[in-house]
Amino acid sequence: MRQPRTILFNKPYEVLPCFTDPEGRPTLADYIDLPGVYAAGRLDHDSEGLMILTSDGVLAHRITDPQHKLKKVYLAQVERVPDEGALKRLRDGVLLSGKRTRPAEVRLLEQEPSLPDRPVPIRFRKTVPTAWVEISLREGMNRQVRRMTAAVGHPTLRLVRVAIGPMVLGDLQPGQWRELTEQEVAQIAQGAEPGGRPRGIVRRR
Repeated sequence: MRQPRTILFNKPYEVLPCFTDPEGRPTLADYIDLPGVYAAGRLDHDSEGLMILTSDGVLAHRITDPQHKLKKVYLAQVERVPDEGALKRLRDGVLLSGKRTRPAEVRLLEQEPSLPDRPVPIRFRKTVPTAWVEISLREGMNRQVRRMTAAVGHPTLRLVRVAIGPMVLGDLQPGQWRELTEQEVAQIAQGAEPGGRPRGIVRRR
C-alpha cells in the first residue's frame, strides 16, 4: 500500500483552493504537482496563507471536522483600531446568520506582522487607519473571520492563515509547499497546539 502523503502550502492571494476551474482562474494545480493530494479544508480565493493537502482521508477528516476543534490561527488587517469592547465581542462569540460563533482567542497586535507583500495592495484611505488582529478559531464557518470582524464594525481588508493545529506558516513563501514528516502528521492527528518552525524541503514553482 502506498504511504499517504501530506503537505503544507502557502496559498497566494486570488488562488482558488481547488485543482480545476472552468473559468481558467489560478488554482492549486499551478503550484502543486503532487498527485493524489487534496485540500483538507478551504481558504477563500481572496485570503492567503496555510493550507494542508493530504491523500490520507482520516487525517483530512481530523483537520476539517469541527468536532475535533483543531485550532486555526489567522492574522486579519481590519479597518480602524478595535477597542476592548469590540475585541471582547469577538472573544465571546458573534451572532452570524442566527448562529453564535464559539469563543475565540483574539488579541490586537502592537505592530504590523512581517508578511510578504500582497500582489494587489489593500485600498489605502488616509482617513481610515488600519490595525492587525490575531484570531484563533476552533470551527470553520464560511468566511468566518471576515464576517466576525465586519459584525463588530471592523471589516477585514487582508486575511492570512498562519497556523493549523501544530503546523505554522513560518518561512514558507507564497506559492511554496513542503512535505510533512511522519512525526508532524502524528502531531496533527493528536491535536497538538501551534508551535515550532517548518522543516523539510521547500518546493518552488
